[in-house]
Amino acid sequence: MTETGKSIAEVARDLGVNEGTLGNWCAKARAERDGGNTGLSEDERAELTRLRRENVELRMQRDVLKRSTALWVEEAMGR
Repeated sequence: MTETGKSIAEVARDLGVNEGTLGNWCAKARAERDGGNTGLSEDERAELTRLRRENVELRMQRDVLKRSTALWVEEAMGR
């Protein structure tokens, strides 16, 4: 490893974790550090799509309520 000069296998043994697991953690940390972010996962992408649709629907509902309120106020004021 970079900081200790030990191999991943040595550090994994010292920590009591699987060598593959530590290797994966190191690879992920390197990718994040180097800006190699892989983007959204499939689940995250699906949730983003769902939330965007929900936002569109909520905006439409809000706009309908605004217009309804405006019409109600006009009617109440006798216009």
